[in-house]
Amino acid sequence: MNIKNVTIAGAGLLGSQVAWQVAFNGFNVTVYDYFDKGLATSKAFHKEYAALFMSTRGATQAQVDKALAGLNYTSDLAEAVKDADLISESIPESIDIKKSFYSELSKVDPQKTIFTTNSSTLVPSQIVDSTDRPDKFLALHFGNTVWDSRIGEVMGHPETCPEIYKVVCQFSKAMGMVTIPLHKEQSGYVINAIMIPWLNASLDLVVNQVAGFESVDKTWMLAHGVKHGPFAVMDIVGISLFADINKLWGEQLEDDAALARVNFLEENYVSQNKFGAKANEGFYSYPNPAYKDASFIK
Repeated sequence: MNIKNVTIAGAGLLGSQVAWQVAFNGFNVTVYDYFDKGLATSKAFHKEYAALFMSTRGATQAQVDKALAGLNYTSDLAEAVKDADLISESIPESIDIKKSFYSELSKVDPQKTIFTTNSSTLVPSQIVDSTDRPDKFLALHFGNTVWDSRIGEVMGHPETCPEIYKVVCQFSKAMGMVTIPLHKEQSGYVINAIMIPWLNASLDLVVNQVAGFESVDKTWMLAHGVKHGPFAVMDIVGISLFADINKLWGEQLEDDAALARVNFLEENYVSQNKFGAKANEGFYSYPNPAYKDASFIK
């Protein structure tokens, strides 16, 4: 199967990054979001990414113009998917929201279309019953920032067609990713199975008043010689995502520590619209967060 037309469902930060990366690599892209406001934000992101690619990644004006021309936007789901060879879904990390979306999607999508989820923690078998094509459903997961992390994690479920799995692996490579095939389902894939426990351990130190978030970041940066500590990473990825993940785990696993993290994040950050770098405020203030200052670890 030859992938040409790709629909990105979800016009948030990560969905917008995926859409840009796919368009920049020559595919026809339609960005779908339920809210027109989300589409407007995605268009603004894409103009920013065009400038970024020219200033830091050596892209030419012709390349970014072609990518921008390959991007279309709509809040009409049927319109968004009418020619889709593949769907990449990046909607909120809620099993109920995702199931509702795939149920509606199955009513309007062509039978040729491959469904892929960019879920950070949910595995395909948790969602597949809400689709009409279990053989063409699997996960294709990206890291943030898509073009810097270059990770394309591909994870099927027991009913995923092996040939469809291969097509998605090839698509991941064609859009500029290093394809990471998973041989069985794993919540968090490879990257988040490693990263989420690290971030949660960091949050626990702050929630339990062991240390301040800046001290945690300084410790990690000094110990490993890196530019970002765990709280800077949470700002970059988005604080609300980690609140959602811990809420999911807390409710499903009756995990009191996870629920304590949720309460801390929602009370001190999410409820105050401190979502991280994209909102100009999270644990740090942007565009000049303290951790970027040379004096931070002196």
